[in-house]
Amino acid sequence: MAKTFLFSDNGRTLIRWGVAWLSLVAIVTALWQLHGGTQGIEIRQTQVDGVPMTLYLPAQETPAPVAVIAHGFAGSRQMMQPLAITLARNGYIALTFDFPGHGANRQPFVANLMDEDRRRALLGGALETAVTTGLALPGADGRLALLGHSMAGDILLMHMHEHPRQVQAAVLLSPYISGAFSLETLNNLLFVFGSLEPTELHDPALNAFGPLTPTPEVGITYGHPADGSARRLALAGGVEHIGVLYAQDALRESLAWLDASIGPPGAGHDGDVERRGPWLGLLFLGIITLAWPLSRLLPRLAVPPLGLGLSRWSLLKMLWIPALLTPLLLWAVPVGLLPLLLVDYLALHFAVYGLLCWVLLSWWGRRHRHDQSPLATIRWQALGPVTVLVAGYLTLAIGIPVHLYVTGYLPGVERALILPLVFLGMLLFFSADEWMTRGAEAAGGAYALTKVFLFLSLILAVTLRLETLFFLIIILPAILVCLTVYGLLSGWIYRATGHPWVGTVAVALALAWGMSVTFPLVRA
Repeated sequence: MAKTFLFSDNGRTLIRWGVAWLSLVAIVTALWQLHGGTQGIEIRQTQVDGVPMTLYLPAQETPAPVAVIAHGFAGSRQMMQPLAITLARNGYIALTFDFPGHGANRQPFVANLMDEDRRRALLGGALETAVTTGLALPGADGRLALLGHSMAGDILLMHMHEHPRQVQAAVLLSPYISGAFSLETLNNLLFVFGSLEPTELHDPALNAFGPLTPTPEVGITYGHPADGSARRLALAGGVEHIGVLYAQDALRESLAWLDASIGPPGAGHDGDVERRGPWLGLLFLGIITLAWPLSRLLPRLAVPPLGLGLSRWSLLKMLWIPALLTPLLLWAVPVGLLPLLLVDYLALHFAVYGLLCWVLLSWWGRRHRHDQSPLATIRWQALGPVTVLVAGYLTLAIGIPVHLYVTGYLPGVERALILPLVFLGMLLFFSADEWMTRGAEAAGGAYALTKVFLFLSLILAVTLRLETLFFLIIILPAILVCLTVYGLLSGWIYRATGHPWVGTVAVALALAWGMSVTFPLVRA
C-alpha cells in the first residue's frame, strides 16, 4: 500500500515538497554556519595601486604578526578565505589579494606563460604591494609570514630571496617551484601537498632541506624555528591540488607552523581552524537538489519530446571522430586570440568539437530518416522565458555563493565583453550534445559517455601542446565537476520540458560564465 502511494501523483508531489523543504533547510543552515565562521573578525575591502585586497583583522587590538596570503593560477583572493579566517581567529592580521589578471585585478596577466621573468616581475610587484600594505597597518607588529598556493609558491620564494630579513616564515601549499632560487637560506619553510597529488611534485621542495637531511620524512620538522632553519614536509589527507586549500590537515599545519615561528601571545595551543568545507558542500548540495522540485514546475514545451536519442553503439561509432580530429585541427592554431588566457583555446575546442558533431548528426539523420520522430508540437511563446529563467538559476543561484565563498565569479567590463564569444563556443557543443543524448529512445548513460569523449579530447590536446596548455591540467578536474553537475541539472530540465534547447542554453551560459571569470585576463 505504501509503495503504491509513493508512486501515485500525490506521493510524488509529497516527495517533491519534502526535497524542496530539505534543500531550503540545507541552504539556510549552511549560510548560517558560513556567516558565523567570520564572527569576531573584522573584514575590510581595499585597493592599493590597483591591487584589490581583503583584510581580516583579529578581535584583539594588541599588535599582531601579519600573514600575506597569495592565490594560485586562475584563482582569486576568495579562494584563500579558509587560511585567512583561520589565522585571523588565532590572532594574526591576514591579508589576501588578487594577482594581476585574476579576480578583480584589472591589470593584465602575462600572455606567455613561458616568459618566466615577465611573469615573476608582474606577480612579484603585486606581492610587494600587498606586503607593504600589510606591514603598514596600524595593528602590525613588524613580523611577517607569507602563505601561497600553486603558482604563488615561486613568487613567495623569490620575495624571500630578495628580502631575506623581512619574512620570518612561509607556508607553501602544493607550490610551483621553478628552482631559480636557492632555498637553503630562507627562513622557516613548510611545504604542504595533497595526498592525492603525484609525489613527483615534492621533488623541488626537497632542495630546501639542504644539509639537514637528503631525504626528509613526511610530518617531521627539521631545524629550529627560533633561528629560521626549520623545514617541514606535510601531506593533507584525501585531497588534491585545489582541495588542499580546504583540508583540515593543511590548515592545522599552517597555523602550527606560524605559531612556532612568529606566533602572537598565547599561540601554540590547538587553534580554532576554519571548517567551511562541509558547509560549502551542504550549501551547493541544497542548491542542486532544490533544482529538482523546481524543474517539475516547468511547463512541457515539446510533445512528443525532441531529440535524436542515439544508441550507445551509434555514439561510440561517431564520437571518436570529433574527439580525435579537434585536437589535431587546432594543433597549430595560435593561442591568444581572446584576452583571456587559455579561454580562447577552450572555447574554440568546444566550438570545433560541436561543429563536427553537427556534421555527423546531419549524416546520421540522412541515413535514418525513416526512424525520425513525428513532428512535435512546440510552445514557442513559453520557450524563451523558460530558457531565461532556467539559465538564470544555473548561473546565479550557483554563481553568487561561489563568488562569496569560493572564488571570484562576477565579471568586470572586460570579461563581460568576452563572455558572448565564449558562450557561442559552448553553445555549438552543447546544442549538438543535447540533441544526441536526449529523446524518448535515448540510451542510459549517453550524456556521461559524450563527456568522457570530450574529456579525452581535451587531454589529447594538452598532450599535443603541453607547453602552451600545461595549466589546463590543473583546470580539467574543475571542468569535469562542472560537466557532471550541469549534466544532472540539464537531465531534470529536459525531462520536465521535453525540449533540448532549454538545457543547452542554460549549461552553455553557466560554463561560459565560469570560464570567463576564472581564467586570467591578459589584455585590458
